[in-house]
Parts: sequence; structure tokens; C-alpha cells
Amino acid sequence: MRNAEFDREQVLNAAMAVFIEKGYGKTSVQDLKAATGLHPGSIYCAFDNKRGLLIAALEHYASARHSSFNQLCQQHDSALGALEAYINDVVKECEGQEIKGCLLQKSMAEVSAQDEEVEAIISQMFKQWQQDLLQLLERAQTQGEISSKADCQALNDFIIMSIYGMRSLSHTKPTRAVLTSLSAQVLSHVRHSEQ
Repeated sequence: MRNAEFDREQVLNAAMAVFIEKGYGKTSVQDLKAATGLHPGSIYCAFDNKRGLLIAALEHYASARHSSFNQLCQQHDSALGALEAYINDVVKECEGQEIKGCLLQKSMAEVSAQDEEVEAIISQMFKQWQQDLLQLLERAQTQGEISSKADCQALNDFIIMSIYGMRSLSHTKPTRAVLTSLSAQVLSHVRHSEQ
């Protein structure tokens, strides 16, 4: 049987959107067919099954996020400027008409307890994101943008908690002013941290 021809990136983006919107358990193969345009046989041929498509979508999501973050960091000489741009991007996502959840977070909550392999994959993706942020904070410290006394790991944990807090809050549809104020508080805490 020959492999189906399709735009893999387009299919994975469509699958990600469905998994974010409905969750893994409530997403049917028919939902994936409607979103991706692939017949069930093509989905099975290309990804083995729905789980295989989820794993491919997670890998695509993490890779796209990692590349986007790295590009953003390269566009700014200032590490804190890059961090501010990143947090502003999170705010834009949060205020979008269609709230975009985090595929990693949603999958971790729903699937990982039932599937150790998926849990390991997601955990590794989270670690990569945490490492990317930590390196940015260490760069800010090296550049003298934050105190040499600042605990970069603690700041990293604070930023991650804040981002997920904003994403959760976004489901209540706060105003842009609320989200902007929260992001400004996060950045202020990072700039003035000396612990």
C-alpha cells in the first residue's frame, strides 16, 4: 500500500486544533477526518492510529513553539526584550476570540496518567521549554539586565506558573488591560528580583 500524499504540516496543525478544542478522549476519527481532510485509512496508514497522530501533533507543536521562541530570542539583543516579546505573544493568544490552550498541558492532564510513553514524551517537551526559558534568564543575568543575585531557576518557575495562570484566566475572557497588567507584573518581578 503506498503512502497517502498530503501536506503533513497542514494535517498536524488541523489535528492540533481539534485535540486542543475537544481533548484527546472526545476527539473521534471522524473529527480528525473532517479537520484534516484525510480519510481514516490515510490517518491509519500515516500515523498508525489516533494516538500516533496525537504524538505526531505534540512533536510538531513542541518543535514549532521551540523554533518560534528561538527566532524571537534572535530578534532581540536584550534578553529581557525577548522575554517581554514572548510574554506579549502569550497575552495575544489569551485574548484571541478562540482561546488557544496549550496542547502539552491539555494532553498531560488528560492522557499521561493512562499512557506512560505519552507522559514521557510530554515531560521531555516541558523540560525543553523550561530549559529554553532558563537559558534566556541566564542570558539576561549575564547581560546585567537582572541582578547577579537573582535565582534564575526560581524566576523560571515563576514565569511558567504565571503563563499557565494567564492561560487559565483567559477562559474567563478578561479584558486586555487585565492581561497586560499581569504581564507587566511578571516582567517587573523578573527585573527587580534579587533573591
